[in-house]
Amino acid sequence: MATPPIPAAPEPRRVPAEVVLLSAGPGDLELLTLKAVRALAQAEVLLLDELVNPGVVELAPHARVVRVGKRGGCRSTPQAFICRLMRRYALQGLRVVRVKGGDALMFGRAGEEIAFLREAGVPVRVVNGISAAFAAAASLGVSLTHRDHCHGITFVTAHTADHGEPDWEALARSGTTLAIYMGMGRLASIVEGLLRHLPPGTPAAIVQSASQPGERRVVSPLHGLVRAALALEPGLPGLILVGPALAAASAGEVPATPRARSQQRR
Repeated sequence: MATPPIPAAPEPRRVPAEVVLLSAGPGDLELLTLKAVRALAQAEVLLLDELVNPGVVELAPHARVVRVGKRGGCRSTPQAFICRLMRRYALQGLRVVRVKGGDALMFGRAGEEIAFLREAGVPVRVVNGISAAFAAAASLGVSLTHRDHCHGITFVTAHTADHGEPDWEALARSGTTLAIYMGMGRLASIVEGLLRHLPPGTPAAIVQSASQPGERRVVSPLHGLVRAALALEPGLPGLILVGPALAAASAGEVPATPRARSQQRR
């Protein structure tokens, strides 16, 4: 009697590797945490955001670098495609590090990515970093909270999901320092909305490229912020800060751009 063939052993199922959502901070590589540096050194795939300091790749010598940039008003990598990339590489057993500017949990769609990966059975770990608001405050030499001026901070994006405006009245009534992200493209509208509910002399500031060599910053009463912003670099993202705690802010010397000088001569 013939011996029945022995069935082939099933291939072992590959265990998904962990995906790290890594916060690269405002741009100064010295502001990376030690935990971030260790994660980069172990990375096999690096998914790199647009606004991250490109020098971060030198800290990930073994990683394949995939650029998945997003920038307002420009052609960007679709979020769904980024999620699928992370899942694909993680299911291949590769250590994936998704590098985001600032802090990964601040307006970086981390919530969508965490939910997507967990549903796929992929473990996720977040490495926190310094967000733009804190780097901007450090550059201006102010605290975002002050017991004599405000009792908190409100982080808000100028872009709502339905392309509408935030509730400026409610934000103005909050009595907090407002840290407004992704608002440079609609600065005039933001200022107009806030002036309906805040005194014209409310201190305000804008910082571009906080912590980086090309940093630019302006300080102005709210009513003059649009004009003051002419000294900034057109097209660059910036962090807008509004509130009494900004009264002690120092703008320092910021050279005007050619565009600003031409506007000032008119």
